[in-house]
This record gives sequence, C-alpha cells and structure tokens, in this order.
Amino acid sequence: MAGLAAANCRQNLAGPPAGGGGGDGSLHIYTWANYTDDGLAAAFTERTGIPVVIDIFDSNEVMLTRLQAGGGDAYSIIYPSDYMVSEMIDLGLLTELDKERLSGLENLKAKWRNPAYDPDNAHSVPFCWGTTGLLYNREAVPGTPTDWDFLWKNQAALSRRITMLDDMRETLGATLKSLGYSYNSNNPAEIEAAYKRLLELRPDIAAFKTTGFENELLGGDLSVSMAYSSDAIALTLEDNRMEYIIPASGASLWTDTLAIPATAPNPDAAYQWINFLLEPEVASAAVKRLLFATANQAAFDRLPAEIQGNEDLYPSEAILAKSEGIVAVDTASTDLFDQFWTKVTSA
Repeated sequence: MAGLAAANCRQNLAGPPAGGGGGDGSLHIYTWANYTDDGLAAAFTERTGIPVVIDIFDSNEVMLTRLQAGGGDAYSIIYPSDYMVSEMIDLGLLTELDKERLSGLENLKAKWRNPAYDPDNAHSVPFCWGTTGLLYNREAVPGTPTDWDFLWKNQAALSRRITMLDDMRETLGATLKSLGYSYNSNNPAEIEAAYKRLLELRPDIAAFKTTGFENELLGGDLSVSMAYSSDAIALTLEDNRMEYIIPASGASLWTDTLAIPATAPNPDAAYQWINFLLEPEVASAAVKRLLFATANQAAFDRLPAEIQGNEDLYPSEAILAKSEGIVAVDTASTDLFDQFWTKVTSA
C-alpha cells in the first residue's frame, strides 16, 4: 500500500492540489507512494506522449475525503484498496470499466479475476497485493516479535519507540486481531474492546505514520513499526538488522487497485495507463525496481527466483490462511470505527 517516498514523476508529497488540475492533457494520478517511479512515468510518456503527474495519499480515508470534496475531477487514475473500492462503488464515485478498452486482464492471477470486493473487476483492476505486519530493528527490541501482542507485552521497553499505521481500519483491525476477533467485526462490543486495548498502548506509541518512519528505524530512534509488506521489504534488503514478520495470529491481506473516478477529466489516458501496467514486461520491470507483490501472473513468471521466493513479498499458503482481507463493514460499525479512531489519535 504505501512505500518509501522518492521524488519522481513530478511527484507531489505535500498533498493534492486545492482545485481541479486534471484537464490539462496530462495524466493526473492519485496513489500510494512507491508504486511509480521516473522510469515508469517516462516510459509511458514516451509511448503515448502524455505527461504524468503524481500526487500521494497515505490512507484510503484521505483519498476518499479528497474525492468527496471534489477531487474526482482532478484525477484520472486512483489506487484504492479492496474494501475502499466497495465503498466507492456504493457512493457512485467510480467509473464502470469498459472491458473493450482494456487489454491484458487475462494476465491477472486467477484469484484476482473475480474478487469479492468488485465482482468481475467491473470498476477496478488489481495492481498489487501484500500483508501488514511488524517491521523491527533486531538490535533495538527485547526478544523476537512473533505476534501483535508483542507490543503490549513489551510496552514499557518499547515506550515511544513504536509507530502504528495512520490507517483506521488497519490499526484498529490489528488490535481486533490481537484479541482474537476479525478485522471486519460488526460487533460493537468487540470494536470497543479493540479501542480500549489500543488506548492502553497509546501513551507508548511515538506516532501514527504510514510513511516517514523508515529513517528513524534505520537510525535506531524507533524499535518497531507497523508496516505494509511493500515498505518493509525495501528496508530488510537495505539493512540486515531489519526484519519483517507477519503476526502468528494473522494479518490483513490487502489488494491495491487501479480505478477511474466517475468524473475523471482524461479517461482515455487512464485506460492507456491501465493497459500499460498490465503488460507483463512493464509490470515485471516495475516490480524489480519497486519491490511490490504483483497481481499479474504473467509478470510474476518473469521475475527472478530470489524475488519469487521472498516470503516477505509472497508468503506461504499457511501464513495466508491466517490472514484476512479488509472489507467494508456496515454503516453503524463504520461510524463506531470513526468515533474510536478519532479518540485514539487525538489522545
């Protein structure tokens, strides 16, 4: 989902523009960090003549708020996660895709050809997937983390050296999981129990961050960060002190997608971008540079063995069996998540 932020593709890390900006002939994209780079954007522009402009979001909720505030006419491609696709379909924010204008859908892995969050990929095309777990510095933690409860059991020793994702469903979901409940609980008592448990840990959490924790971990200012696998792999390869684990009780299993807003200013360019990324050669080259887990089987088949065999990116079936995708919960539960998340993050 998020990743190490690099300055690329005229990438705007400060946030999206205040008004519309997508009607200038460029392809304006709203995405997680680390899903594009200069090479990818330049190759697309060389192929099509269309300039690429990238804005970054760090949570699905930020992206949704931006689109609901009128940002849908600023972007032609967005990268919502699975559960957010479902919510945005219900809100009428996504274009129903014209399959006649798409090429390469047959390259997708079988499990992403008819996903539950968007049957028949009617409004979105799976781009990448991964897990959420704990990234830690082996030299800065007491013992070896194996599950979410490590944070609570070692709270004093880790005080102010923990970061959690600035993502309501991920962080409250992991807390639910630590209590033996589902990420997707609609039970008010379970959601409240997760809130209370996260509130216990709150004084010892240094920050809620989706990006920006990397240098602090490498420098020793942090000991452990809740992280997406697509971020974690980069640090584990950069520094052998860094280790990523998928908690034993299970983690979230997410999919990030490509979708076209209902009010996209340049849908023709959006279709070209999707088709470009569905090409196996393009997708596999991007994976080698950016290290995300592709949903494209033809691209996966072109990857070197060391990437295919990296279990931080491609976990075993036994690990995946304990994980669950985040799905949209009912309105009452969404309101409860919102209420408790606001209390925790403002505490």
